[in-house]
Amino acid sequence: MKRGILTNSSFFCPTMMDFPFSYSLPSPIFNQKLTTWAHAHFRFLALFQGNDYQYPEEPFADFFFAGNQELTENEIWDKSVQKVKVGIIGYDFKNQIEQLESSNPAWLPLPDLCFFTPEISLKFEGDLVKSRTELPDDFWKQIESIEFTEYSTECNFRALITSQEYLEKVKKIQDLIIEGETYEMNFCQAFEGQFENWDPIGAFFKLQKASPMPFSALFKAREKWLVSASPERFLKKKGSKLIGQPIKGTIRRGSTPEEDIVNRSILIESEKERAENLMITDLTRNDLSKVSKVASVKVDELFGIYSLPRVFQMITTVSSELKENVSFKEIIQATFPMGSMTGAPKIRTMKLIEELESFKRGWFSGAFGWIDEAGDFDFSVIIRSIIADQKAKKLYFAVGSAITIDSDASKEYEECELKSQAIREILHGRSDS
Repeated sequence: MKRGILTNSSFFCPTMMDFPFSYSLPSPIFNQKLTTWAHAHFRFLALFQGNDYQYPEEPFADFFFAGNQELTENEIWDKSVQKVKVGIIGYDFKNQIEQLESSNPAWLPLPDLCFFTPEISLKFEGDLVKSRTELPDDFWKQIESIEFTEYSTECNFRALITSQEYLEKVKKIQDLIIEGETYEMNFCQAFEGQFENWDPIGAFFKLQKASPMPFSALFKAREKWLVSASPERFLKKKGSKLIGQPIKGTIRRGSTPEEDIVNRSILIESEKERAENLMITDLTRNDLSKVSKVASVKVDELFGIYSLPRVFQMITTVSSELKENVSFKEIIQATFPMGSMTGAPKIRTMKLIEELESFKRGWFSGAFGWIDEAGDFDFSVIIRSIIADQKAKKLYFAVGSAITIDSDASKEYEECELKSQAIREILHGRSDS
């Protein structure tokens, strides 16, 4: 392996996400050692893991980024700032796009936009670590010398609404559907926890083992953390192609191969789940059309059924050809938040969500990802995720499902329990609900 000298200037690379320097992967736990080392040396870090899923348009590429430079809002949107940009668009950024507000209580204060530009950029491919810059011997020695200090990943948490209150809210939503106020709403409930010592890095790798996902991610922004096992892509841009992949439709995996076959069949044949998915597919098509060439929006796959560790998901892939010179900001303004986390019609339903939910979503149901210097990007939907603040010693997670006129409230509650199961296991806390 060729070694070099690591300097601040050596991190700059003007080309588009090239990784010309290759090194043999030192150990199976290199990612955990690398993340632990970066936590001690950088204010920001991000780890993306696609877990080798056979996913339409591919899962997350396996990237690692670390740096100290936070980007201003102007730098995030300005395409002349040709830097790799990594970070989060919080759900409440909706208020800067439409005439909306978020007045529900926030468990943690979180910025609507939080991006950094990396000084270290690595890509993992098989048994290789690829870097955008040459890495010296000292870098590898520092990583290999890391010894883990075991901190707890347990945290007692409480539900913000009881199961009975949840059932009553679903009934209210269905009354609103009858009144014509909405057709479908993604209603979410939140869980809040407090801790003395909680290890976000340990929690991420435990979650990876318990529930590896195509859009797994770990993000640190100073004292704030995202620990994510997301199954869903928000948007991906490759050249002039824009891709959206809404998920609507969930069923438990079977305990045997035979039960798996039955459950998969139940999901694909469910009129209710297909109707939910179709409504959000139409919404996604409409959103993409705002920034795409006429007649270029198409549904590449409708009602695709994909196997995840604990559930089958119904995923639709929509793509389009972008208009000339459309900016990242214009794309986000046309499509954010993702319809799978709002419902339809989007704006009216977001207003109703604000009335019926009991918490400020913050980063939950926002988007997390990266943008390269050429303007290509890949963003997940922040679901099946823990959001924590080590300084405040608090965390929260949330979970939701699509409520339609055909929804059975008790089954929707069970679906939420299923979706949050892996997080509950990692936190291993006592629910006070």
